[in-house]
Amino acid sequence: MQGDMTAELPGMPSLGEGWLHSYIAKAGTADALRGDVGRGAKWWHALFEGVGRATEGRLDLLQQRMARQVQELGTAFRLPGEERERPWPVSAMPLLIGEDDWANIAAGVAQRAELLERLLDDIFGEQRLVAAGALPAALITGSRAYWRSQIGVKPPGGHRLHIYAADLGRDPSGEWRVLDDHVRAPVGAGYALENRLASTRLMGGLQTKLHVERLAPFFSAFREGLAAVCRRSDPRIGLLTPGRYNQSYAEQAHLARYLGLLLVEGNDLAVREDGLFVRTIEGLKRIDALWRRIDSRLLDPLAFDATSAIGVPGLMDAMAAGQAVIANAPGAGVVESTAIAAFLPKLAHRLMGENLLLPNIATWWCGQDGPRAQVEARLDELLIAPAFSEAPIGLPRGRPALAANLTDVERAALLADMHRRPMDYVAMEDVHLSTTPAVLDGQLVPRPFTVRVFAARDGEGRWTVMPGGFARIGDDSDARVTVMGEGAFSADVCVVGSRAVEPVSLLPQKVPIRRNPGTLPSRAADNLYWLGRYLERGEATLRLVRATLGGSIVADGGAALFPLTLDRLGTMLISSGAVASEPDEDEEDEDAPEHSYGATHDLREMALLALDGTGPASIATLMRYARNIASGTRDRLSGDVWRLVDAPLPKPLSDDPEAILARAVDLQERFSALAGLAAENMGRTAGWRFHDMGRRIERAMWGCRQVRSFGGADASADDLTTLLDLCDSQISYRARYLAGLAIEPVRDLVALDPYNPRSIAYQIERIAGHLKDLPALRDDGMAEVHEMIFYRIESAIRTATAETLDTTMMLGLENMLSEFSNALGTRFFLQGSEGFRMAGMTLA
Repeated sequence: MQGDMTAELPGMPSLGEGWLHSYIAKAGTADALRGDVGRGAKWWHALFEGVGRATEGRLDLLQQRMARQVQELGTAFRLPGEERERPWPVSAMPLLIGEDDWANIAAGVAQRAELLERLLDDIFGEQRLVAAGALPAALITGSRAYWRSQIGVKPPGGHRLHIYAADLGRDPSGEWRVLDDHVRAPVGAGYALENRLASTRLMGGLQTKLHVERLAPFFSAFREGLAAVCRRSDPRIGLLTPGRYNQSYAEQAHLARYLGLLLVEGNDLAVREDGLFVRTIEGLKRIDALWRRIDSRLLDPLAFDATSAIGVPGLMDAMAAGQAVIANAPGAGVVESTAIAAFLPKLAHRLMGENLLLPNIATWWCGQDGPRAQVEARLDELLIAPAFSEAPIGLPRGRPALAANLTDVERAALLADMHRRPMDYVAMEDVHLSTTPAVLDGQLVPRPFTVRVFAARDGEGRWTVMPGGFARIGDDSDARVTVMGEGAFSADVCVVGSRAVEPVSLLPQKVPIRRNPGTLPSRAADNLYWLGRYLERGEATLRLVRATLGGSIVADGGAALFPLTLDRLGTMLISSGAVASEPDEDEEDEDAPEHSYGATHDLREMALLALDGTGPASIATLMRYARNIASGTRDRLSGDVWRLVDAPLPKPLSDDPEAILARAVDLQERFSALAGLAAENMGRTAGWRFHDMGRRIERAMWGCRQVRSFGGADASADDLTTLLDLCDSQISYRARYLAGLAIEPVRDLVALDPYNPRSIAYQIERIAGHLKDLPALRDDGMAEVHEMIFYRIESAIRTATAETLDTTMMLGLENMLSEFSNALGTRFFLQGSEGFRMAGMTLA
């Protein structure tokens, strides 16, 4: 396996061999040889050798390349309270685990998942364990994740768990231990996938040479497992997210896109006659299963927490009726409590007749007299932690703490509270972790790690384990679990073997061909529509800024009405919302005409406000709106679109008019790139139609305003030149009319010419094409409200002439476009508590 990767000149030590020896020296021979490097030295040597050749021995370049891959993939997370996402931190060096070692891990994780399933069946079923004294009742009822209402409720398909995750640690002797169980809404499968994608791009063919097991079969099995317990053969499955402000929303969007699931929020869903439906542009559509990423407490305000604003009223009725599969079932989190771990070894014997293949960290629950006495006798050797999710008052800051590190006052407070409420505490051994190679400041260093491993039910109901996962790497050489905490960065976990791995994709080999783009939820249509409007509005604002600072009228200079044209530009900047208010009177040029913005200082100030101000149509505001909308539609946008929308605005280097103009040009190139991606890369689905309609409506409305402002009966040559600039029609006009500027030809070109892609008539024609392809609710052939409004718009523009395009007509047309937009939203963007419109809807 290593032949071509380890060959060196005779007598010359290989780079990989040098790194391996260096790492062992830093990690300590005993730890390194008993841990991953010792067990899989040949794989690590091959990895180091391949990395060394790819980077010419510079590990700092490797980490820089990994950072670029993460940025390219858009992998991100958000800390609580922060608005903007952060790049997901990934180590350039993966964690390698040999196939034999992994086989034991996979068997242990699958066994543990099945044990927790059987435990949940008893807790919410016959409760024989509590009745027999094998499980203290306080351990169940003391957990906030326990819901008495779920007793006797049998989930569709009979399974409460569909996906499970375990955090594993390996001690320096090489033994793997389970640190935590995750069953409510296990987080991280998407990050494991994204880590693998980034690592694969970085390593190239090296992973193939290492025979790294692929992740795709796991995700395929999970999707098939959810589909198998649904009542329909071709079910509709959604991923229920708390929303874009959730810490792992980017991961959820990636998973939904990769698995072909609908990414839905609570407001997207409704329960009717015990059936679960998603609100779409075609009405209510049946949804069969939800992979939830929100806590049970928030799932259904009628069954759990009545204050929840992100749940689905009646969802538990749909589940109890067998109409909706929920993965994982509500109440599953009761087995996540740290105290449960103390009883799992005996429960494994009782429920499965087996020993645990993966042992826990040794744990004592203080709610029983015997274990509590042992804890008090060995207090200085143990880690004291909360037994449940709530923090007891006896622990400093409510976090786990080593008793030996407590002050006398803290120790006394802990013991006092342990005597008052012993059931709130557990004690655990202080585990030291094995280390793995990590890149830090261009050097290979040992760092402690934990691994999150995932198991999911496949189509046969059996547990399948992801061959890998993701590792958390500590940022400190102290290898204690308590010190490492959540870890500083993550790493791909690669299961390596001695045999080549067959290529496997997510989809099976034989897939029926279909051209149906799938269901479009109303919220997604709403977001795409307004994303189009805001981006088009931003481009129009930038055209105003460019015309104000550097349009054709400035180049022609000296025209008598030049100040009046600039005054109209300034007025339009304010009326459009690009500038929040007029400049202060004491800052205006005393020699300038009244209400004029012709002074250089005023032009510069207004341009800066239009770019960076707080006006509702300033570029800063519009990009914030666009970013918020795009972040909630990540599963439907390409990485290129997201990067352009999410990129910070360029900072002003100077307030000089030329610098402002150059900045506006750069920003317009970004908006043009976004328009190009939408025009050339988006599939011609209903989602694209709403996005494009948003752009067309916004462009048509701006066209009406521009003709009103610069194409009136008193329009000057400067006005007409500005109008052509704003409509990007200068070249078309000059190529068509050699006689010079005239008001009626200009009006016709920018408003009525159906062949000019910037004209109002062209926008109306495109909107008409979109409306023909959108679904109708009525089956009697009669026009709906938004269609009737559009017919009036279409008639007005078709019967208009350049002579009749006066201010009154343009204002009337703009108002009709606004009315049409509102009617479109009312028809297609049904949200929240609005009543259901059932007429003509097919509940499919």
